[in-house]
Amino acid sequence: MPASILSLARVRAGLGMPLSDAALEELVFLSKAEWEGRDGDDLRISVTPDRLDLLSEAGLALHLAGAIGIAEGLPRPRERPAGDSARCAVDPSVGGRRPAFAAVTVEAPDEAGLDDATLAEAIRFQELLHATVGRDRRVASLGIYPLDRIEFPLRYALEPIEAVRFVPLDGTEEIAASRFYAEHPMALRYGGLGRDGGAVLTLRDARGSVLSLPPVLNARGAGEARPGDRRLLLESTGLSARAVREALGLLEVVFVGRGWSVGPVATIGSDDVGGAALYRPRTVDLPADLLGAIAGEALPASEVAHRLAAVRLGGHPHPHGWSVEVPPWRPDLQTAVDLAEDVVLAGGIRPESGQLPPSRSRGHRLPEGRFRARVRRRLLGMGLAQPYTPLLVGEATARLAGAEEAIRLQNPVSAEFAVLRDRLLLSHLEVLQGNTRHPYPQRFGEVGPVLRRSPAAESGAETRYHAALVLAEEGAGFADGAARAELLLRSFDVGFVREPTTLPATIPGRAAVCRVAGEPVAEVAEIHPEVLVALGVPVPVTWAELDLTALWALGGRRDTH
Repeated sequence: MPASILSLARVRAGLGMPLSDAALEELVFLSKAEWEGRDGDDLRISVTPDRLDLLSEAGLALHLAGAIGIAEGLPRPRERPAGDSARCAVDPSVGGRRPAFAAVTVEAPDEAGLDDATLAEAIRFQELLHATVGRDRRVASLGIYPLDRIEFPLRYALEPIEAVRFVPLDGTEEIAASRFYAEHPMALRYGGLGRDGGAVLTLRDARGSVLSLPPVLNARGAGEARPGDRRLLLESTGLSARAVREALGLLEVVFVGRGWSVGPVATIGSDDVGGAALYRPRTVDLPADLLGAIAGEALPASEVAHRLAAVRLGGHPHPHGWSVEVPPWRPDLQTAVDLAEDVVLAGGIRPESGQLPPSRSRGHRLPEGRFRARVRRRLLGMGLAQPYTPLLVGEATARLAGAEEAIRLQNPVSAEFAVLRDRLLLSHLEVLQGNTRHPYPQRFGEVGPVLRRSPAAESGAETRYHAALVLAEEGAGFADGAARAELLLRSFDVGFVREPTTLPATIPGRAAVCRVAGEPVAEVAEIHPEVLVALGVPVPVTWAELDLTALWALGGRRDTH
């Protein structure tokens, strides 16, 4: 789950009333966030990936204010016209590299302008959005600029690298972009995202001043927001209009939550991302019959209106339901089902609220469940530690494992949770990578679900259960994994044959498949050294994985005690 450290004092200041730690922890628990602990003023909090707005002090304060009833409904920032010159020309040259661009202006509510704490919050939240929505800046990145040191109109373009010179944000002298890309740590990490051969992405103002080299680093001066600045420019560049819009909308909550006004910046030549639509609420319809079906009861109209106001949404009734206004920092609310979930959660979920549905497993485990539990105990009896791993794995891991058939999410919140594993091996490679500082040998095994493509399934995929074991130690070889896999297969009282095969990410000639009645039920192999080097694992690794769903159908039904 995405996590961050917030200032507890700033959260309380945003509420405008004192609340004890216990009361705050309870309110956080009833949202899609978890209070992970407190150290002085540092509040450690984690959220579900769809509520990133709660990882800013302003966003969390807005939510909590609605939960305790001191504020309700949609926060509506004041709009300030930015003038006809407030526009950015998006040059066609960026189309093949990073085509989407969007920007808004924000203005402080008083003469004091930007304070240190709000600037620190904005920068911290900006980097968190880079890592999540932005997929480490690849899909979208953000910039914050001092509007009073910028002259409109802006120009976003791809320029020859030899024509670009600027002062990096952390520098003191002007340098050539070629030197910056060759030497600067940020350029070494993100430079490939903003460079196309001998050309680099630039954002300049009307005077030709470089604001930034997207998505790498801002420039000093025109690209450096400082305490005391009263007006700021917030911009985002990226691969798609949707990603740019979501990232910018989330960043806005830091300022809107503190009473800042907003204004539009017109974009010329971009994918229709710009203007007031970036900060004005959008409307999603919530049918009354769908809400009743999800809530399990017909809710009175007054109760629905109260709950929508409590979660800081604008609800307007119509004959068949509600038209709901959604702020730009809630990109998770796209459909009526999303809205219904928020309405149900706003009413509080308690044990006494539940209804026991009809189920063939009521009061006891299903036979398949008892079968998997027995396999789990056998792995434990082999001296294997039992990790818990999620169904989602990182895109980098999937590529490393050669999982070409694994299902990819179309719009993942993070590259670390972008692929649905089709083997437990993918998760176990991540376990190995995350434990390289621990001593060897490392031996672990797990029973868990995987998702395989299936044209016959309604969704195009089916859930299957696998058991896998990994041995990482000096001298670990194919025979070690094969012996344990065959021991498990014999315990199911089924006849099997072992055949050599070729498997991705494994050593040729040291991989095999086991079949029962012609059906593949297990794979055994040694992991390829190139994979181990990429993971940072210094010892040989052997792996075995059994398809428990297939084994259950072929003979596991006898093994349920």
